[in-house]
Amino acid sequence: MLKKQSAGLVLWGAILFVAWNALLLLFFWTRPLPSRLPPDSTLGDDPASLTRDVISLVEVAEAELERQRELLQQIRDHHARRSQRWRGPTVAPPAPATPPSAVIPILVIACDRSTVRRCLDKLLHYRPSAERFPIIVSQDCGHEETARVIASYGSAVTHLQQPDLSAIAVPPDHRKFQGYYKIARHYRWALGQVFRAFQFRAAVVVEDDLEVAPDFFEYFQATYPLLRADPSLWCVSAWNDNGKEQMVDAARPELLYRTDFFPGLGWLLLAELWAELEPKWPRAFWDDWMRRPEQRQGRACLRPEISRTMTFGRKGVSHGQFFDQHLKFIKLNQNFVPFTQLDLSYLRREAYDRDFLARVYAAPLLQVEKVRTSERQELGEVRVQYTSRDSFKAFAKALGVMDDLKSGVPRAGYRGIVSFLFRGRRVHLAPPQSWEGYDPSWN
Repeated sequence: MLKKQSAGLVLWGAILFVAWNALLLLFFWTRPLPSRLPPDSTLGDDPASLTRDVISLVEVAEAELERQRELLQQIRDHHARRSQRWRGPTVAPPAPATPPSAVIPILVIACDRSTVRRCLDKLLHYRPSAERFPIIVSQDCGHEETARVIASYGSAVTHLQQPDLSAIAVPPDHRKFQGYYKIARHYRWALGQVFRAFQFRAAVVVEDDLEVAPDFFEYFQATYPLLRADPSLWCVSAWNDNGKEQMVDAARPELLYRTDFFPGLGWLLLAELWAELEPKWPRAFWDDWMRRPEQRQGRACLRPEISRTMTFGRKGVSHGQFFDQHLKFIKLNQNFVPFTQLDLSYLRREAYDRDFLARVYAAPLLQVEKVRTSERQELGEVRVQYTSRDSFKAFAKALGVMDDLKSGVPRAGYRGIVSFLFRGRRVHLAPPQSWEGYDPSWN
């Protein structure tokens, strides 16, 4: 009923407004010119008088139009007061609510290391919220001592145990690699639990020999929206393969990069990616399988300048060789970076490709020996160019970066470019600017 009365008032106001304009039109049509002309004169005989008359008429019209506007505003004000009276007091619309933080479980892959305690202690120490970051420990191997350690945390963690501990039939030449087959089986089961049984939308995967940085959770909380919004990304990793202390800028712990190389070692993925990967999950060597073109499909990961994880697990299926040569030298970040307060939009593909490539190819081109012998102050940021698999490996070794390639992709590389510090100076080991893509035969 009130709505009908309000609508009726608006209708009558509109009718009055139209009627008033009709009267004004009739008034102007029949009104004589303001300046009376002699009976025997013509308009064309006195141009100055005609101009004055036209100006006077315009001024009258403007005054009448102003009165019309005032009348229309009165109608609007009256309608607003009537509406306010019927609706009662209103409040200003609330500001858009900040979307609640996503729940991102931490999936810890465990087996027979009782030192998983070191991993869990750091996760629990730095975790800002048990609700937003539940910790799920999935244990393979059936190792009793490790199971007791995990159980000692009570309700602080969820303890899952992989039910299938049977031996796996492998090709004769892969007998020594059976551990890699069991790892792949465990990953598949554990990720299935997280995404299908628990129905989480995302998860961070860490292994039981990883120690995390103080801003580990902050890093993933800030990069999660980017991963969800940018289809050119398929993971976020806490790891920099070239993250040795002398090769990273300790003064810039906030620096993040895109990389075409799947780093692993503390990585975030979405449920949608698992739905894509699970049906074709490999029987062994899952991490190298992830690095193949048919899985990556041109997508990239995010990775930090300074790693947010470090490994303390010398014992493993690789028998510690890779750990002694490389992994134990990776620097773990110790400075908390408030990533959720930073603008990370520069990591979106369009902006990153434009700015990062321009920076790299604007850097002076130097020969490797010149980089090795020149002082930092001479040129600052520089570029070293490689054109073949052999030249990449030779230059990488000379400059101290990882020289292995997986499906043609260098570790920490993006569009073929590997960026790092060498004796305090930023160096980009890069292909020619005409680079057309990775060659999987560079393996």
